[in-house]
This record gives sequence, structure tokens and C-alpha cells, in this order.
Amino acid sequence: MSDLEGVEVIDWDEAMQQCGDDEEFLRELLGDLREETDSQMATMADIVENPTDNPFVGIVRAAHVIKGAASNLMCEQLRKTAMDLESTAANASSKASKEKDKDKDKKDAAPGKFDPEQMEIVKKKLENLKVAVKNYHEYLEEVDV
Repeated sequence: MSDLEGVEVIDWDEAMQQCGDDEEFLRELLGDLREETDSQMATMADIVENPTDNPFVGIVRAAHVIKGAASNLMCEQLRKTAMDLESTAANASSKASKEKDKDKDKKDAAPGKFDPEQMEIVKKKLENLKVAVKNYHEYLEEVDV
């Protein structure tokens, strides 16, 4: 939680400016962001539960979606943790691709193995994002969205 200490869930005033001071529109967008975030979190949970040879690619994509939408609505906790997850998963994906390329020349190489240590690092970043999502949900409840 210390990563999020002092980081606002949302900068309401800035978000209102983004929406032309239309509170009803902002509330609608915040609800849409909740749905999108929940969908992307489910996608990432499925990837972690059923990893492919390079599961990090899907995590990068899902985290990127959350990061972009959260940035537009000034949801700093979501943006920060999604960006951190995206970056960490992208690095892990790059390492997995390099390993796959090295093993390509070996006849008995197992098809595309990813480093479990990298997955553990990504999972920790995903846990941070889960905290930010929980905080976001609680914030929306407080403001009746």
C-alpha cells in the first residue's frame, strides 16, 4: 500500500475539467471505467491462471488499456499501478521472447517457456493494481457512481 500512499484515487477537479464541468458525463465515464477495468482485470486473472508460452503480452495489453483510460479521467492510483504493471510485464515479455529465440535453434527445446520468477514479479505488480482497483470501487461507492 505504501506505493499508493499519498496518491489520489481521482483528482475530481481535474477530471471535471476534462469533462467540460459536466458532472453527469464524468459520472458516466467513471462507471464505464469501472466496467472496463473489471473486464481487463478478469482478462489478466485468466492469463495468470492459464499462462501461455509468453503470457506477459496479454498482461501488457490489458494494463495499457487501464492506464490509458485512467489517465484520461485523472485516476492516478489506477494509472500509476497499471503503468508499473505494463512496464514490468513488457520487460518480462521481452526476456521471454529472447529465451524463445535462443531455444529455437535447439531441436529438443520445449516450446516457449517463460521464467516463473518473472511471473512472480508481474503478479506482485498485479496485486498493487488490484489494491488500486479496490480503492477506485470504494471511491465510486462514496460518490454514488
